[in-house]
Amino acid sequence: MMVPAALLLLGALAAVVAPRLLARADWPDREPVVALWVWQCAVAAVLVCCALSMTLSAAAAWQAVRGHVFATAPHGVVDAYAPRPAGPWAAVTAVVLAGAGLWSGAMLVREVVRARARRRRTRAELLVRAPLLPGEEPAGGQLVVLEGERAEAWWLPGAAPQLVVTTAALRRLKGRQLDAVLAHEQGHAQARHDWLLHCSAALAGGFPQVPVFAAFRDEMHRLVELAADDMASRRHGRLTTALALVELNEDRGVFGPSPTAQAHVPQRVHRLLTPPDRLPAIRRLGLTATAALVPVVPVLIAFVPGLRALG
Repeated sequence: MMVPAALLLLGALAAVVAPRLLARADWPDREPVVALWVWQCAVAAVLVCCALSMTLSAAAAWQAVRGHVFATAPHGVVDAYAPRPAGPWAAVTAVVLAGAGLWSGAMLVREVVRARARRRRTRAELLVRAPLLPGEEPAGGQLVVLEGERAEAWWLPGAAPQLVVTTAALRRLKGRQLDAVLAHEQGHAQARHDWLLHCSAALAGGFPQVPVFAAFRDEMHRLVELAADDMASRRHGRLTTALALVELNEDRGVFGPSPTAQAHVPQRVHRLLTPPDRLPAIRRLGLTATAALVPVVPVLIAFVPGLRALG
């Protein structure tokens, strides 16, 4: 039971330490893509710890599970993982972690189903507000223009993603600002940020008492916007992208003294107008490689008894 307990301890340590380290670091806003990767690796490490602990606990508690897990392993390896005697905590740990895993899957399915239902409702509303012309194919274009007095632009994900822009936004967006908005939303679509948001929302909704999942969700919402801003600014300039953000949000009170739901917009505009120094390429590579190794650590810990038995 030592290895499953060690894995649980490692997962708890990663869940506590990783958010604090990332919160204190000064580079995530400078390198949002790298920060997204680091966050994913940290959460993956927590999940891998739980999955391995569940598997080894179940193998220790039940002979049938042990036979499947160690089907091709030598007897010495099987004995190295078999507790003497098997206590009740192995079965309890396996059942609790299996239930948490099933609950996580159910939350993800619920999140995806709800997102698809919202997309269907939105597409139905778009067909009402912007009916198809004779001979026009459904979702035949990437751009949909709606009559509206409020400046809005958003990307509707799906099999045929579309950029929806209101006429008020077209009147406000000048020059290449519309291209910057399109590039921003295309950045979300190309990086599949919707799946990142679904997964983070599922974990945070399924386990509201676990701070790392709530921090993961909040950071995903913030970092995906910064990453998309960077993609738009690389194509059309930081000033053009910042002005497009201002034009789209000026009437929503986000630049006033009172906080709003879009309170992050002024920080995004300020970041675009005062571009931070990027990290050196060697440090970006180092952070990426180090983060990729974090989920590998629990796998190595799980292999320690077997390697010792073989050695």
